[in-house]
Amino acid sequence: MANRHKRPPNMWISSPPKSSKPKVPGDLKAEFTEKAERLLKEWRPQYIKPPPPEYQFNYIVELYGKWFRSYFYFCAKYTCPGPTAVSPFFEVRFTRLEYVGNRQFNIAFMRHTGQWVETERGLTVDECISSIREDSFYQP
Repeated sequence: MANRHKRPPNMWISSPPKSSKPKVPGDLKAEFTEKAERLLKEWRPQYIKPPPPEYQFNYIVELYGKWFRSYFYFCAKYTCPGPTAVSPFFEVRFTRLEYVGNRQFNIAFMRHTGQWVETERGLTVDECISSIREDSFYQP
């Protein structure tokens, strides 16, 4: 009687190479960064406020954007004022824009589960900024 649980012999199989992500053109990166910074300047008075005295909960102290490879992230820096805080600050990325080529981006927001949810695809720079400004999903 043959052994049913015998493993097959090890073998090599070919794996197609992963397609590389398109590189963001320098002029587009500069244009997007400038427009994102203008939006962040609008948001700062609304979201960055001094805490009440003896406040023990996390609150936003800075809003900024940053590039990582072909992604642009809108980020918030929070402070942890309580005596039991593990760290005095932490960063939260709340909106992600992925460059998909042809001067277009996909927009995603961070869910409370820690997963990105892509909501819009193939938008231009101006369409991205407009969507982020108008939709509370993309705001801190």
